[in-house]
Amino acid sequence: MSTRIDFTPMVDLGFLLITFFMLTTTLAKPQVMALVMPDKDIKKEDVEPVKESKVLTLLLGANDKVYWYEGITDAKLDSTDYSAEGLRKVILNKMEKVKGQFGLEDYEDFKTKEPRKGSFINVIIKPMKDSRYKNLVDALDEMAICKVRYYVILDVSDLEREFVKNPAGGLKFNVEEQIQAATQ
Repeated sequence: MSTRIDFTPMVDLGFLLITFFMLTTTLAKPQVMALVMPDKDIKKEDVEPVKESKVLTLLLGANDKVYWYEGITDAKLDSTDYSAEGLRKVILNKMEKVKGQFGLEDYEDFKTKEPRKGSFINVIIKPMKDSRYKNLVDALDEMAICKVRYYVILDVSDLEREFVKNPAGGLKFNVEEQIQAATQ
């Protein structure tokens, strides 16, 4: 009678486990989102002016709330959520509203009136301090779903924080301050 133990099945099991874990870790790639941020060294002369009617500003607030306003002058604050009937509807409504204001130069084919995809609006996304990271990701997902080509992520100004607290007071800020804030 031999006291020798056969380790062959244990070695086979070890290699199977190593192979299993190696395959599962290489197949589980991290999910990433491509995000291009502007250079900090932008000159004022290089900033191309945008029509105020094309601008939609999103203020990402607490409790999964999105505050939004259109343009800069006489802005009226409204709020919604991140659902398809919320933020997506706001973006699509803005795109439809702006689509009618375009001239022929904004269309690829003058005969069929086929618009350039996603070129209708410029969205400014401003996450507030009490918003969550998930809110920013949800807003960026909506930009992709609605095919918004031009959007930027900026800091919320003090005037906008005041505007969220007191919407009846209106939003009165200098356009030059906005350009300066965007280039800082």
